[in-house]
Amino acid sequence: MAKQVIAKIKVQAPGGKATPAPPIGPALGQHGVNIGQFVSQFNERTRHMDGMVCPAEITVYKDKSFEFIVKSPPASALLVRHAKPTDPAAAIVEKGSGVPNRNKVGRVTRADVRKIAETKMNDLNAFDLEGAEKIIMGTARSMGIDVVD
Repeated sequence: MAKQVIAKIKVQAPGGKATPAPPIGPALGQHGVNIGQFVSQFNERTRHMDGMVCPAEITVYKDKSFEFIVKSPPASALLVRHAKPTDPAAAIVEKGSGVPNRNKVGRVTRADVRKIAETKMNDLNAFDLEGAEKIIMGTARSMGIDVVD
């Protein structure tokens, strides 16, 4: 007989650097999950992510056991990491533009978009890589990041 699910929780934490502090601790504590066990397992699975934000979907069962799936980092975080700043004084792109249709903060190449789309393919609602690339390019556009060839 299958275990009875009592909750599905979604959290985001830096890969390999999660702590029991909020938002993870309170989200898991109210369902009686062993927070230290989750944090150590999460950090072990996401050690290669090197501080990138990693979403996780946690399924909590009636006997207080849990399973979790680590998703790929958000497209916006991947775009910021790959973007080259348009302002020569800036060393990196820190965040998207507040006015993306007027102020461009960076640019990415089509090759970068393809690499990001390949990374996110399992988590995107796309049939093929071309559709995934269009989704990533739309995210870049809404952040004020130009896609160049």
